[in-house]
Amino acid sequence: MQFPDPLIHGTLLRRYKRFLADIQLDDGTEVTAHCANPGAMLGLKDAGAEVWLSPSRNPKRKLKFSWELMHADGGLVGINTALPNGIAAEAIEAGEIEPLRGYEILRREVKYGQNSRVDLLLEDADRPDCYVEIKNVHLMRQPGLAEFPDSVTKRGAKHLVELGDMVAAGHRAVMFYLVQRSDCDRFSIAEDIDPTYGRELHRAMGRGVEAICYDCHIDITGIQVRKPLQLDL
Repeated sequence: MQFPDPLIHGTLLRRYKRFLADIQLDDGTEVTAHCANPGAMLGLKDAGAEVWLSPSRNPKRKLKFSWELMHADGGLVGINTALPNGIAAEAIEAGEIEPLRGYEILRREVKYGQNSRVDLLLEDADRPDCYVEIKNVHLMRQPGLAEFPDSVTKRGAKHLVELGDMVAAGHRAVMFYLVQRSDCDRFSIAEDIDPTYGRELHRAMGRGVEAICYDCHIDITGIQVRKPLQLDL
């Protein structure tokens, strides 16, 4: 996934009300950017951090910038949780996700479960449909260990139940964790933050739901899926 316009560099002043961030641009201008991230952003919201913003192409939009990247722990981290679905879909269609290769059709945001929409539905005439839920990951509390979630996610737990139901109905279901950073080699669940999610993941895997995790290569021009990470579940 390439950013459609060059990103703008600045310094984080504060993140507040979950979806807002005040940024000082390099020319001294202070702007308020949209922060498309409902999580706690542990370790990723300290004032003074280097950040990169994308400009909006919509002249009617109230907030003219969106917060995309930041510099943390010696590298770039993607904080926009609206991007992983597109990043993953692009990689799947290019055949770069080995467990999800070979499907003829990829559809996004397809209704399923209890008033839900699955992130990706993969279809092929010769095998069962594959329901794929994608979760953004950027939490790293121990060097090399990516964790999810960074806050309690009742919606995430609900999705795990629904994926299990799809397996019970004869389909395939995959939980895809996409790490928007490149400094991790392992992935685990932050059960101290959300023990319910941890229990539901183990229950879902017991029902046949698969779990995979990939990290990303990130620079200021774009984000691409890179390699699978070891699962410590």
